[in-house]
Amino acid sequence: MGTLYLVRHGQASFGEADYDRLSALGHRQSVRLGEYFAERGLRFDRLITGTLRRHRETLQGILQGMGQSGDPLAWDGLNEYDSAAVIATVHPQPLAKPDTPELYRHHFRLLRDGLAQWMAGVVSPQGMPSYDEFVAGVTHALDHVRANHFGGHVLLVSSGGPIATAVGHVLGTSPETTIELNLRIRNTAITEFSFTPKRHALLSFNTIPHLDAPAQRDWVTYA
Repeated sequence: MGTLYLVRHGQASFGEADYDRLSALGHRQSVRLGEYFAERGLRFDRLITGTLRRHRETLQGILQGMGQSGDPLAWDGLNEYDSAAVIATVHPQPLAKPDTPELYRHHFRLLRDGLAQWMAGVVSPQGMPSYDEFVAGVTHALDHVRANHFGGHVLLVSSGGPIATAVGHVLGTSPETTIELNLRIRNTAITEFSFTPKRHALLSFNTIPHLDAPAQRDWVTYA
């Protein structure tokens, strides 16, 4: 058996002009995850990331915490969908900055609606692949891991959408369930798959053992 560790990026800059960069807390979350891996003597035989800045910065923090360096394989099929483009399919007017609880909830209600319609093929968000193409980008990465890293430990850093899609693919969930999985994944959460050359199996989902200590109680974030 091999083990694939799928990690969602650290907290990004939600509500800011450039979401695709880690916040100060996102950097701390990433380094702490690397420290957790090091404390358990875990070393990775392969590193894979999406090509977004927040993916690269998260991996850099993990490696810093582990006291290691690495040469990751960049895989653009592991990049997140464009949430603004998805929302624009159901709400073409500009949204106010989600800086209150109600605006935050409104943002994610629209995102759920847009995702459901994109997955069903009803809408085509500007600049994005079809949902089938998005799924293929994720499943091709899983195929690569199975074909090339059997018996090893592989770290894959991506986003909530691709990780939820991977889980949904392995478990055969409905699109509605995949959306709910997506929106529950916490920053730097770990999802584990065991794998053979033929299949993946889910071992754990959305765990944050590196943030269990009282000192990190307020480090748990979702966006």
